[in-house]
Amino acid sequence: MESPAAQNPNWLELPRELTASILHRLGAIELLDTAQKVCSTWRNICKDPAMWRTVDMRNSGDTDPYDLEKMTMHSVDLSRGQLEGINIENFASDQLLLYIADRSSQLKRLRLVHCKEEISPEAFSEALKKLPLLEELHLYFTAFDKGDIEVAGRFCTLLKSFKLNRQAYKHPGKCDDEALAIAESMPELRHLQLFGSMMTDNGLCAILDKCPHLESLDLRQCFNVCLAGDVWTRRFAQIKDLKLPLDSTDGYGFDTELLDSEKFDSDFDEGSWSELSDVGMLYDEADYDDLTDDYLDYDDYTDPNHPDYW
Repeated sequence: MESPAAQNPNWLELPRELTASILHRLGAIELLDTAQKVCSTWRNICKDPAMWRTVDMRNSGDTDPYDLEKMTMHSVDLSRGQLEGINIENFASDQLLLYIADRSSQLKRLRLVHCKEEISPEAFSEALKKLPLLEELHLYFTAFDKGDIEVAGRFCTLLKSFKLNRQAYKHPGKCDDEALAIAESMPELRHLQLFGSMMTDNGLCAILDKCPHLESLDLRQCFNVCLAGDVWTRRFAQIKDLKLPLDSTDGYGFDTELLDSEKFDSDFDEGSWSELSDVGMLYDEADYDDLTDDYLDYDDYTDPNHPDYW
């Protein structure tokens, strides 16, 4: 029979490498607000810049009354210039984006979710000028448009993965501006996701013509893309991972309800989409699954202006 000590190991006596591996699985909020306060050993591990190469600031709505902007800035400070990937959801500001860019010249992955009006085009442009190594730019439910896409392509020439995802309409208007901007400014793309785009076949043709290295393409809920005729089978030959407009939205990770109140009545030939389904495998959503100075006085990240603070 095992001794009580064997059944209940002392977590504070684990090897440093194993402890770091376990703590690395926590999110930034847990590391800052809880883990680093457990003991001096854990605090020292949490100060290691290697723990902050990727920062995941997911805000599911239950993080009040934390000051998430303050916590994000502290995470950037702890990375000491080694930050390579950051995810920000449901909060942002010009100040925060520029703070990250000024201190993270090694950044390769930037993901912004539900930051519709918080970031201005001017701040976005200024930040991207300082991120020349950026390889992945993933934007969900934001207000970024053609001009912002052109800025990203101009300043981030190493960009390999781009996502511009929106809430789709059942009866969308037609607009190829964003697709044409992608085609003209991002020729080195390997992965492209345009969930809910209003582009037409013309915009898609431009992308396929100007982005010859594409390996994966997600067109789900792009209801203006008709894909009529056998020519599309040949045009998609280079695409290894393909999602078509009516493909399942399983695994997307966000609300996929269409915005119109009426039921979508397709004017397109759904059969033409299904005939293309064997062109490539479905492109799996790749998010931050591997997220991983002296101790500063950031003991309290709560927002004193929040009604639950007092």
